[in-house]
Amino acid sequence: MTIQPNTGIDTVSRGEVAAALTKALADSYALYLKTHGYHWNVRGSNFSELHALFMEQYTEMWQALDIVAERIRALGEFAPQGYAAFGNLTGIKDGDPEKDSHAMLRELLQDHETVISTLRQGIVTAEEARDVTSADLITQRLAAHEKHAWMLRATLGSK
Repeated sequence: MTIQPNTGIDTVSRGEVAAALTKALADSYALYLKTHGYHWNVRGSNFSELHALFMEQYTEMWQALDIVAERIRALGEFAPQGYAAFGNLTGIKDGDPEKDSHAMLRELLQDHETVISTLRQGIVTAEEARDVTSADLITQRLAAHEKHAWMLRATLGSK
């Protein structure tokens, strides 16, 4: 007896889910790089607080990147690799180390909102494909990015 991977999910649907995960991976990777760069370059009276916050966030994102990429592979697709590949898949722009800490926070918040939007679309795609494993993974990533966004909003003094 041969066990087929992803039973209940047809090849077209697996490809669509993998594409949604690939977009989420690219957005997350770009945001990881920006957050890590801002961790290195933040300055000002709240340096220690922001340096630690950015480290907490980029560390969490770094650990999740591998999980998302491996899910793409489990669906039978190749995960993107290389800066050019990620750059072609995301609209998140590189950070600017010259920005002040307030501008860094605002930009990271906006980028988390971009990732959140990408993930919400991915959940719809995974649910339509009846791919509960991918939907669960994407939901976990959504919760993480919503928490990061909340922390950035709170640091900015917003609701």
